[in-house]
Amino acid sequence: MMRKKIVSSLLIFVMTVMTVACGDASNPQQTASTGQAVNGVNENDKPTEATEEPAEKVHIGIVTGSISQSEDDRRGAEAFQKKYGADQVTLAIYPDNFSDEIDTTVQTIVNLAEDPDMKAIIVNQAVDGTAEAFRRIKEKRPDILCIAGEAYEDFSEISPVSDLVVSSDFVARGYLLIRAAHKLGCDTFVHISFPRHMSYESVSRRVAIMKAACKKFKMKFRTETAPDPTTDVGVPGAQKFIRKEVPKLVKKYGKKSAYFCTNDAHTEPLIKMLLEYGGYFIEADLPSPLMGYPGALDLDFTEESSDFEKIVKTVEESVVEKGGAGRFGTWTYSCGYALSAGLAEHARSVILGESELKNIEDLSKTFGVFSPGSEWNGSVYNDAGTGKKYKNTFLVYQDTYILGNPGYYLGSTKVKVPKKYFKIK
Repeated sequence: MMRKKIVSSLLIFVMTVMTVACGDASNPQQTASTGQAVNGVNENDKPTEATEEPAEKVHIGIVTGSISQSEDDRRGAEAFQKKYGADQVTLAIYPDNFSDEIDTTVQTIVNLAEDPDMKAIIVNQAVDGTAEAFRRIKEKRPDILCIAGEAYEDFSEISPVSDLVVSSDFVARGYLLIRAAHKLGCDTFVHISFPRHMSYESVSRRVAIMKAACKKFKMKFRTETAPDPTTDVGVPGAQKFIRKEVPKLVKKYGKKSAYFCTNDAHTEPLIKMLLEYGGYFIEADLPSPLMGYPGALDLDFTEESSDFEKIVKTVEESVVEKGGAGRFGTWTYSCGYALSAGLAEHARSVILGESELKNIEDLSKTFGVFSPGSEWNGSVYNDAGTGKKYKNTFLVYQDTYILGNPGYYLGSTKVKVPKKYFKIK
């Protein structure tokens, strides 16, 4: 069971980053402040069906991966569409094997701009091809807001052609994931990925930070390679590999080893095998109680896809029942869900003149509509190599919740990550 802090009250998500917006180099992190909602939930924050025709047509397009590859991203998009109606919100899906079908991915995004009333296009996750799609859209329709969530392409490429970019904080989390594993008593951290992901600056930089953090905490850092689900093996083949290999890895590295994978499709079998054979799972690459846990635990959240209080409670009970208490963690609200719905909500608010695009306080309020809950932390992105600050690019993360009886927060958002880790590249 989650402690009373989560179960009995939901907190409005607010990132306090006035200093972040000013780019305070002496304090690269900024912790969120929170406010109490009336009766646990602010009635105005509940995603609902569209009840009246808006005074102005605000057409918004959201592009995500499929349910099999990016369920949280898609559910967040659906929640936003449910609130404002399909006549105002258009959803699209890029190919599962987007790396081999970049032209299709680009065209899927660009097609949304054919709607003359389209005001904003959000891509989450912003996979390969998003920058090119935004470039083409801006050439013909510079009036359309182009917003990227969880960018795959380097910020030097995606940020200049986007109006706003928001991703999970791969810099701070590189340190915090290792710190969390150490705090839970782990002696080894195992990073599972494949060449395509390792070619991304965000992933390779995070690995470098993880290695440095392991050295600080006197832990071993190990890397393992798994099949890329976007290749010929597909999602089934990639998941079969994980199911087969994880028992061997636990035997090789011991039950005090913690595991992290960079791909969503690998997450479910990884959790399932670790529950059975031992080992720790701090949180997913894009943390969420819906990321990997439902499939691994044979849980169906079709009816509760946006009720995160109930979802976390159910996941926690199942993990405890299967002997995983204290070994598994998550964010209590989905990163992918929050990005899809929250960025769309922010775009709508900006279009209606209610918010400023790059005002972090305004962004936090619109995120709070769909992700009331745990404490967050965030910062403006600074390129470690060039020192360039991308003022339209924000990195965010949420506190880690360890599932147990009782469960507890690690307090990750209150930890001050040493400055040197922000300079590692």
